[in-house]
Amino acid sequence: MSDVVWVVAGLAGLVTGGDLLVRGAVALAQRLGVSPLIIGLTLVGFGTSTPELVASLQAALAGSPGLAIGNVVGSNIGNILLILGLAALLSPIRVDPAALRRDGAVMALAALICTWAILEGTLGRATGAGFLGLLALYLVLTVMIERRSMSAAAALYRAEADLVTPAEPSASSVLKTGPKSGPNTGLLRPVLTVLAGLVLTILAARALVTGAIGLAATAGVSETAIGLTVVALGTSLPELVTSLVAVRRGQGDVAFGNIVGSNIFNVLGILGTTAMVLPLEVPAQVASFDIWVMLAATLALAVFAATGQRIDRREGAVLVTAYGGYLATLALTA
Repeated sequence: MSDVVWVVAGLAGLVTGGDLLVRGAVALAQRLGVSPLIIGLTLVGFGTSTPELVASLQAALAGSPGLAIGNVVGSNIGNILLILGLAALLSPIRVDPAALRRDGAVMALAALICTWAILEGTLGRATGAGFLGLLALYLVLTVMIERRSMSAAAALYRAEADLVTPAEPSASSVLKTGPKSGPNTGLLRPVLTVLAGLVLTILAARALVTGAIGLAATAGVSETAIGLTVVALGTSLPELVTSLVAVRRGQGDVAFGNIVGSNIFNVLGILGTTAMVLPLEVPAQVASFDIWVMLAATLALAVFAATGQRIDRREGAVLVTAYGGYLATLALTA
């Protein structure tokens, strides 16, 4: 029972801490004059993956590489099959062709590179450095291209930034309290929010990993299976919330961009950083089955998005059903 409490507390802390971290970082970037393009592309698109990053690092440092790798692979599977599927069931998701051609292609390339690295059997520091280098190249090229072209993809990144932008104080509250002035006044609150989110995320990830390791031992299943399911689903909650909120606001393209950006960062950023800190031995289960599910889910997303430039409710139902089948297979083979 204590392991379950640790897991639940860790998941709740990751959701709250991740939200504080993203919102604080966005507010801080806006105070410093960072463009909405960069905020949407980096702080929002990748910031929602912070729980996966911290949880994977904690798992690797705790000597549980299966938990660390399973978290990333399971998160990418869940992002596409479950989260995007649920979002499409709620409302059909429009897909911008330009964003699909570039960002979708990068996501597919990252999935292929990840498959190759997983099949090698070990994720070493050289592989991690390569992943991080590719991520940096993608970010730099995207910012350079979008600043020149101001395409629909750039508008998508700005919409992602607007989705989590903290509400401005109302006119009545300003009249009552007076306008806030001075750089320290403007920066102090977002800085404290970022620090609070970071501390809470780290502590929550430690609680989650501790509980997950204990839960695996108690239930008699592998840490990899727990990482692919409980941890992966829990750390993907920020993507779920962001995507569903976007769809409810009629911004389905933001939900799509959020999932694509998260999957890119999960592979290149999280696996890259984790492998740089500590080389990871790949569990046989991931190499023989789960990585292929991730690759198939990525292909399905690309096909659905390219046909009709939207993901409709029927396709969303297919994705969610496929995720149910994946979980059933894991349960039968655990």
